Amino acid sequence: MNQDVIHPITTEVLQRLAHTPDSRMRELMTGLVRHLHAFACETRLTDAEWLEAIQFLTAVGQKCSDQRQEFILLSDVLGLSMVVTDMNHPTAEGCTESTVFGPFHVEGAPRFKAGDDIALGASGEPCWVQGRVLGQDGEAIPHASVDVWQADAEGFYDVQRADLQHLQARGVLETDAQGRFSFRSIVPEAYPVPTDGPVGGLLAATKRHPWRPAHLHFMISAPGYRKLITHVFRRGGEYLDSDVVFGVRDSLIGDWVHQAPGNAPDGSRFETPWWLLEFDFVLNVER
Repeated sequence: MNQDVIHPITTEVLQRLAHTPDSRMRELMTGLVRHLHAFACETRLTDAEWLEAIQFLTAVGQKCSDQRQEFILLSDVLGLSMVVTDMNHPTAEGCTESTVFGPFHVEGAPRFKAGDDIALGASGEPCWVQGRVLGQDGEAIPHASVDVWQADAEGFYDVQRADLQHLQARGVLETDAQGRFSFRSIVPEAYPVPTDGPVGGLLAATKRHPWRPAHLHFMISAPGYRKLITHVFRRGGEYLDSDVVFGVRDSLIGDWVHQAPGNAPDGSRFETPWWLLEFDFVLNVER
């Protein structure tokens, strides 16, 4: 079917949407209907295929819970999350790039002070993470909220462990007067996204691997600046060129440097070998 030809049913649906009072809702619904109908016509969608699609989306919803968001995972693996991120969070000159939010953030994570251990027993090699939060002109941003979360060495987030009674490998810190933050944690490792649900089935059906490269999640906010949602990826790790959710940016790749047992930057001790990550974040001014 010629994509320029609009199906008569499409025309009728669009006419019924024409009087939607909210102009943005009218624009969104009109675009959705036009593209959905065009997709059905272009691919000659069958009854059986449409029923299977409905069953798939139903299963996605049924897999969602307070601790898991399968629809975010679906958006991520289809690349839609990164398209929306790129459109809504353009990177100003010199600022840190954004990437996907992911499905495992938790509101109300524990609050920590500089140098605290946020791992709280999560498995992995010890590391120290430190950096600064700066403005576009290089100014330090004091009292910025630094929300961080990660998977453990086995590739699981705390909320994926049903037997775990407390949160691990996540927390919220605040920058000091010079915009600095620091914490102890564990070295991130590559891990697969959950494949026990319908999104995992979709990846298998399309012969795609489910792996994410090793990374830390960061969400950083401060009054007067745009909130930053991003990762820091581990240089040299696997899957940097084939992240299942398309989230890798070269500017977000950091160096975890191996260290012998000894003092951390704050003078506290590591009794075993450890890793050091230093990474600064630059926020864009809120306009």
